[in-house]
Amino acid sequence: MNKTALITGAASGIGYELSLLLAKDSYNLILIDLNMANLQEVKTTILNLYSCKINCIEKDLSRKDAASEVYAEIKETSVDVLINNAGFGIFGTFSKTDWQRESEMLNLHIHTTTHLTKLFLPQMIDRNSGKILNIASLAAFQPGPLMALYYASKAYILSFSEAIANELKGTGVSITVLCPGQTKTAFQKTVSKTSSKIAGDFYGACPKKVAKSGYNALLKGKTVIVPGRFNKFLSFLPRVVPRSFATSMVRKIQEKNRTSA
Repeated sequence: MNKTALITGAASGIGYELSLLLAKDSYNLILIDLNMANLQEVKTTILNLYSCKINCIEKDLSRKDAASEVYAEIKETSVDVLINNAGFGIFGTFSKTDWQRESEMLNLHIHTTTHLTKLFLPQMIDRNSGKILNIASLAAFQPGPLMALYYASKAYILSFSEAIANELKGTGVSITVLCPGQTKTAFQKTVSKTSSKIAGDFYGACPKKVAKSGYNALLKGKTVIVPGRFNKFLSFLPRVVPRSFATSMVRKIQEKNRTSA
């Protein structure tokens, strides 16, 4: 029987590319995203390439009860791979950004990621088999002025994933956390909705390559994966320079992106 993978934020970007990789390896898929029309397009594309079963679920995962609703809907299905990929960012000084939107982001990155892991992990441990991939960011390694809560929430995902990975040693279950740098996805368009001044042009890594790096690390049971040599260097830098310096550098980069629009 084919194994089953659940992917959040599956309609585009890294989530979509991971879905393709899983389908290629004969996984049945549970795809979750905000827009059913987009999910159906992804489903059609994948089924034209690979033979698998696909269940599409339209769900706003930024709501606190979303994880419970997903679990209730598919609780009869054995999930072998869980990928917590859905996310978005907000640009601006914390004193001026919209709290409602920030609250939704924190619910998505922290509450839903944690709750989905909490719900599906015990089953994996009981089977002595299972893999979880949480998507953090290069932002997880340092504070991020002008995107303070985004950086902080990604730092939570990194810390949470590393801790649980340690707890799971010897269980047959592994957790991997993927920390990509700038990637060419719809993420920047979402961030831009919060600031008309943020840079319109977005340069970054290919989501297909980022997804492949994360997928390979998942299969090998690695805990932390930072794609790209320069990104690895940047992730290490805050360990050897004062945090105040690293924070100031991040702010300069953010301000440059904002004024270059």
